[in-house]
Amino acid sequence: MAVYTDVAADDLADYLSQYDLGELLSYKGIAEGVENSNFLLHTSKGSYILTLYEKRVAKNDLPFFLALMTHLAEHGINCPLPVKGRDGEALRELAGRPAAIITFLEGVWPRKPNATHCAGVGQALAKMHLAGRNFAVRRPNALSVSGWRPLFDAAAARADEVQPGLRAFLSAELDYLESGVWPTSLPDGVIHADLFNDNVFFLGDQLSGLIDFTFACNDMLAYDVAICLNAWCFEPDHSFNVTKARAFLNAYGRERKLTDAEEAALPLLARGAAIRFLLTRLVDWLNVPPGALVRPKDPQEYVRKLRFHQSVSSVRDYGLAPSGLVA
Repeated sequence: MAVYTDVAADDLADYLSQYDLGELLSYKGIAEGVENSNFLLHTSKGSYILTLYEKRVAKNDLPFFLALMTHLAEHGINCPLPVKGRDGEALRELAGRPAAIITFLEGVWPRKPNATHCAGVGQALAKMHLAGRNFAVRRPNALSVSGWRPLFDAAAARADEVQPGLRAFLSAELDYLESGVWPTSLPDGVIHADLFNDNVFFLGDQLSGLIDFTFACNDMLAYDVAICLNAWCFEPDHSFNVTKARAFLNAYGRERKLTDAEEAALPLLARGAAIRFLLTRLVDWLNVPPGALVRPKDPQEYVRKLRFHQSVSSVRDYGLAPSGLVA
């Protein structure tokens, strides 16, 4: 979450007049994240999140995200719900941007995730994958293998400013991942595709909900698992924590067991997930809009993670025996 586009109070008041949300008491921008402009609204009827969709989010994709949240909530997944106006529509425009209001979810995201948090995420991710099985709308993953080279091309000229040798390192990894090794026949379905710790809320050690579905799409379910290995199972010094990984993978497997093919592909999928976030972070790092209330995330974190995954020989290195039993 972030603020790229400011919203004037009068414009917001006009916007809210299309809803039955009561009187606006206060609103403020949310500075975390890097993708859209977000505001916390307090009205006489409660608290809500207003999102103005920007950057990588295409307007035509927004009905998918909003319908998915509704579908998941109806199938037992605790996530925000889109708020419809008096006309029955949840999506409209504000300050020249597509915009929507969603319900406020109680909880806080863990700044220092532990193994208990990781287990909660594994269970919730598997349940989300199962709940999405009968979601009829499809959206391809624009940030899979075919989308990585354009990101590299956009940042390559300045990549070595961030870290010497980064351009050659990224180019070589992309050459490998584009060489035909990327899996094509693993189980697929709806994935979150961005389930970092700031997109998961907890009340104490209990997971209270999942947020921010603006990267959700259809792709390999195990790729979502690989994204979470990157997001949840490394320490602040970027070293891999096998205890967290084991807790995450075992909790996931109790709800939805990975196939043998998914387990075998996990190290490769983790490499792909690492370079995907390395590249998007690199582009963001080099292209912060002037005056934006946003803190771009350091792409160098994912250089270390990618090097680790390159050294992994099997799922055992993530704490899971190929049989699905604890290593």
